[in-house]
Amino acid sequence: MTTAFSSDGAQAIQRTLGTLATVGSTGVEALDEVYRIEETCTFILQNQLHKVALQFSDDLLVDSAAVAAKLEKNTGAKMYILGDTSYGSCCVDEVAAEHVGAEGIIHYGRACLSPSRRLPVMHVFGRKAVDLERCAENFREHYPDTQSHVIILYDVVYSFIIGSLQHILESEYANVVMSQISTDGTQCYIPRQPDKPHEASQAETNPNQTDAQFIRKFGRQFALREGCSLEDYRIFYIGQEGVTLTNFMMTFNQCSFYTFDPETRAGRLESVNINKALMKRYYLIERAKDSKVVGILVGTLGVADYMSIIDHLKDLIRKAGKKSYMFVMGKLNVPKLANFLEIDIYVLVACPENSFLDCSEFYRPVVTPFEMEVACNKNREWTGEYVTSFRDLLPGACSHVEFPNPDADGDDTDVSLITGALRSSYWNNSESQDNLPSSSLVQRNPTLTVAQTNPAASFLASRSWQGLEQKLGETPVTKAVEGRRGIAIAYEEEGNS
Repeated sequence: MTTAFSSDGAQAIQRTLGTLATVGSTGVEALDEVYRIEETCTFILQNQLHKVALQFSDDLLVDSAAVAAKLEKNTGAKMYILGDTSYGSCCVDEVAAEHVGAEGIIHYGRACLSPSRRLPVMHVFGRKAVDLERCAENFREHYPDTQSHVIILYDVVYSFIIGSLQHILESEYANVVMSQISTDGTQCYIPRQPDKPHEASQAETNPNQTDAQFIRKFGRQFALREGCSLEDYRIFYIGQEGVTLTNFMMTFNQCSFYTFDPETRAGRLESVNINKALMKRYYLIERAKDSKVVGILVGTLGVADYMSIIDHLKDLIRKAGKKSYMFVMGKLNVPKLANFLEIDIYVLVACPENSFLDCSEFYRPVVTPFEMEVACNKNREWTGEYVTSFRDLLPGACSHVEFPNPDADGDDTDVSLITGALRSSYWNNSESQDNLPSSSLVQRNPTLTVAQTNPAASFLASRSWQGLEQKLGETPVTKAVEGRRGIAIAYEEEGNS
């Protein structure tokens, strides 16, 4: 961990870099089919877009210039290629698109399908090679019982094979449920796959489908068979190990997972002990309960309702008797968060696939909005259910739980499972608490004591570096001078002295 903050420079000089595998560009004859040029041009013309932002994942950037040239030629609109994203590339970067005044976005490659609200969006997933016969054979090997209840999920880059796979399996397996891509919002468009012979999902073919049997999560939707619950199903996932699979496994943790990797053409029963993963998250919840000062990390500026969940978290943290501060710092790393040691724990507001941060290298833990709510809201009990989408926590959503009314005594205490000390799990906070001065008299048993209500704010005000400030008109204009050379720990002129 210390290497992230200080080094003698030898490591940077002696380090050897491996050669990255060269990603080949798509052939001209396949460009139209892979990137759905015709459907994209139709989308641009129908929405009367004159400036369009093209957002590519890193592995597809090699084709970006050719795709932009084709679209400009066929539509007459101006294309802008987004070279970098503020947060995760799976999310639609509306902020970067607005920097160039774009009127719409075409998102290419893997996507989390989180809804956006400001600009019209079209998703083009691309096509990765899949051995369809081997995939079906792998399914039969793992599920020899043709009456097995199985839900088929997949990474979006393999969505183009789902219609054909359904056509192969439906004659053998009567209880297989095929998930369908379904986005939230009228501004989001996904072109229809040409080889989907059964475009209607089970929910659309059954008018008596109940809400309990119909599930819509993370841009997918599927309907359970009548009389069945989610616990009765197993899940067959097509794709590589990664954040998408982790997100599904955490959410549907009552189901067993079997995966087929199209790149290796091999399948496996996922051996990750989901209970261990949940217990690790429960440990973080205990850390959140012990915390006094919480940092709210903004990990997205494009997912719909991100401001609503930030306001919800602020209110939740205040009612729990804690202080909160908001941080907007782009992509997170260890040195950035180490600048604020007065923060006890961070809560990350991001899309479901970017919410699980490996915080083992960080000085302070990073939790999800759901975990922070479990820590602060005593009405929400830990049952093993896990919510990865913060939109489900908002008032009116499927997983919203109201904060309890203040008790008569105004305080509940429990014992920390980490420190063994007593802690207050609920405080009777009035709306006027935010208006209290930094130091106030508090009556307690009836002795008067001086209590510091916001130590973090006092610390921030007293330290030498508080962040970048514009100070327009206050900084004198000076001529440019030659800067230092070398690394920060040993500049060249410092060595001479």
